[in-house]
Amino acid sequence: MSNTKKATTRFKTKTHVKKNDMVYVRSGDDKGKKGRVLEVMVDKMKALVEGVNIVSRHTKPNAKNTQGGIVKKEAPVHLSKLMLLDPKDGKPTRIGRKRENEKSVRFAKGRVRSGQVIK
Repeated sequence: MSNTKKATTRFKTKTHVKKNDMVYVRSGDDKGKKGRVLEVMVDKMKALVEGVNIVSRHTKPNAKNTQGGIVKKEAPVHLSKLMLLDPKDGKPTRIGRKRENEKSVRFAKGRVRSGQVIK
């Protein structure tokens, strides 16, 4: 039996990051790096970020990779370690949510941030 619990809620969890967002890594070995989100795993609260948390994977030869060997690839990063980048100045920002035209949109939040809507 596995130790992972599955969230049993009626509503889908909303995360502050989405696919193709530009993010900043707040902590860990890759602290300070910026990258684009490739995939978000909502159930695990993790995301794959381009060029961040690179691990070496030893692979056997197969049809796709006839040589085999060591392959470098991205490993998931916890969402709490990621911050969105402000679309105006490219600096890390917290996000807020507001309603525009009956849709919930994300915006850059903070005293010194632009307040622009994040697409």
